[in-house]
Amino acid sequence: MADVVGALPRYQQESGHFAKVVMPMHRGPFLYEHEWDVVHKASFKSGGHVFDFTIIKERDNTLGFDLYCVDVYGLLDRERVYNYADDAERFLIFQICVMEWLNTWNHQPDVVHVHDHHSALIPFMMQHCYAFRKLRDIKTVLTIHNAEYQGWMGWHMGPRLPSWNTWNWGLLDWDNTINSLACGIKCADRVNTVSPGYMQELLEKPHSLQPLLQMEKGKCSGILNGIDYTTWNPQTDTLILDNYSVKDVKEGKALNKRKLCRDFNLDENLPLIVFIGRLVGEKAGDLVAPAIREAYRDKTFSFLALGSGEKANEDALESLKLPHAGYYNSQIGYNEKLSHQMYAGADFILIPSRVEPCGLNQMYAMRYGTIPVVRKTGGLKDTVPDYEDKGGYGITFAQATVEDVVSGIHRALILFSNKSKLHELRKKVMQLDWSWEASTMKYIELYSN
Repeated sequence: MADVVGALPRYQQESGHFAKVVMPMHRGPFLYEHEWDVVHKASFKSGGHVFDFTIIKERDNTLGFDLYCVDVYGLLDRERVYNYADDAERFLIFQICVMEWLNTWNHQPDVVHVHDHHSALIPFMMQHCYAFRKLRDIKTVLTIHNAEYQGWMGWHMGPRLPSWNTWNWGLLDWDNTINSLACGIKCADRVNTVSPGYMQELLEKPHSLQPLLQMEKGKCSGILNGIDYTTWNPQTDTLILDNYSVKDVKEGKALNKRKLCRDFNLDENLPLIVFIGRLVGEKAGDLVAPAIREAYRDKTFSFLALGSGEKANEDALESLKLPHAGYYNSQIGYNEKLSHQMYAGADFILIPSRVEPCGLNQMYAMRYGTIPVVRKTGGLKDTVPDYEDKGGYGITFAQATVEDVVSGIHRALILFSNKSKLHELRKKVMQLDWSWEASTMKYIELYSN
């Protein structure tokens, strides 16, 4: 979500449109590295409590668009984005703050674009909360980045909303609870997911929201995410050892691979497979360690993992270090610089996701000439056709199982032994267009509709 909201508005600006972004004021590095101006201060009541809030604006438009942050002392000004016990209250209060501020604007926007459950109640509030009546004709778009998280709240939270017509309680309800994402699907004028494949899966595969999306499918579509080529560019990337282009990809990747392997005590002559991501169930983080263990019966490749998530998955990856020293290494946590170096130095990237609404890792990897080894699901299916199929350029497998992951790894090793084919595919994937320009025009078309 951060990648999309940090890039799409800039490309919209460059296309001649005026985009503003508003988000909670997280206490991350960006907050302290930039200058801010206070543009609005106000207060409101919710659940018998008075909430004071402040809207601040980033002074220099560093990202290429107006960026506003909402500060509510003790509630939104935290270091982590998610996973607090009071997340339901935090995001509800954030949305009310946005509405209270938007209600004071003299010039109303044409479209309010909300993302995931964290802001999905806004279309309902615009249409059905009495205080915001003047906003009810503004059109709304909801983008679903991940339908696994829906912003559930007990009905005791209903009175926390600004006064609304209780005859419309059914718009908030799904399965006898307030479901923010379901409410957004019902109330937004348009709904999209971040890939056509993911929208198709949500419409077809049984899950909690499938009946609702089937009822609302006339306003639903999928738009594939793009990636920011100013950040993800092997020719200009300052975070990698040696810059390269499609013309010298063989030499450039070899230099980056050599440094990466030496830093992590890996054999640079073997094929290098990497994993970069969250070690959670939807990303199949629990399959990575057992698949490596199974595939390492013959130590014919090196593997480097970077990520964090569920403790059991982290421990499983760390436990492989000693028995497979010289062939395997891992780093638990988030490391932006290392991720760039891994995209540049790896031969293959493993993405075994159970759920992948779009996936950006495979696009980043291909930009750097690294071949994706992916499960055929969601956006991965949209972006990585198998190289043995006509026009394909990646390696795919069908199921999120240890056996299928190991099969994908073995196919990567076979491809690595065919140097001419590997070089051909590297050049091909580097020239694919995953830029935001095409996606931006599709969003503008969606707004126009």
